[in-house]
Amino acid sequence: MIAFFSASRRRVLSLLAAAPLFLSLAPAHADGLIDQIKQRGTIVVGTEAAFEPFEFVRDGQIVGYNKDILDYVVSQLGVKLDQLNLPFQGLLPGLLAKKFDLMATSTGINAERAAKYAYTRPTGSFENVIVVRADETRIKTPEDITGMVVATQLASSVQPIIEAYDKELKDKGGKGVGELKLFTSFPETHVALASGQVDAIVIASPSAAVLMKNVPDTYKVVGSIGEFSYLSWVLRPEDKDLREFINAKIGELKDSGKLKELQLKWFGFEMKTPAEGYLPPGAL
Repeated sequence: MIAFFSASRRRVLSLLAAAPLFLSLAPAHADGLIDQIKQRGTIVVGTEAAFEPFEFVRDGQIVGYNKDILDYVVSQLGVKLDQLNLPFQGLLPGLLAKKFDLMATSTGINAERAAKYAYTRPTGSFENVIVVRADETRIKTPEDITGMVVATQLASSVQPIIEAYDKELKDKGGKGVGELKLFTSFPETHVALASGQVDAIVIASPSAAVLMKNVPDTYKVVGSIGEFSYLSWVLRPEDKDLREFINAKIGELKDSGKLKELQLKWFGFEMKTPAEGYLPPGAL
């Protein structure tokens, strides 16, 4: 059974509808997206600032690891940044609808998305880990979530991972997950776990590390499921010029050691961010 716990679909759609169609204002003679952005003087970016420490809100401002990278990219473009904070569920549709130029939020790379959207080179990497309350005694390994109430974020890269693992448990003759609850954001799953609404949550390993650091003696990791994955930003496939520009700037940060410095600042450890070999077969 899957239960959806979130803000209403109407709220998501209304937020996207309120985002201006900036690309329609670009001069007709602009050749590529970068030309349009520079003539406009602003790059419009869609973000879900609810994935600490990648991107989150502090004192009313979007901050985090990816925000530091984005600020560098924007400075190299020589334009202003208009960063929209929207629910994750509306970001990919909003990108295709040209509500913004770039989706700069941590997005897991998978084959289904890679056949429709264009990924930048990774800014981070992660495992899908199962987190439980610190005093939980029933769940000691991933297999122990059989019959339990488990949560993750709706439409995230983690959702199909836990759904596939549920099927795997059932194929082995087990009952599978008792109930899968889907929330609008990952922070909502943290609260649900702490309050006892769910028995376990599945989130990205860097977020789990920061969560346990910020709220000590409250949570613990009991294992991981699925494959090791990368996190990237997303563009429309036709916007190759902006994609190549961003990849080059991430490469500059990587080669200079600044990317490692930012990872140590925000996470306390280094993540893999390869320049190639990160896309699945058939990716755009």
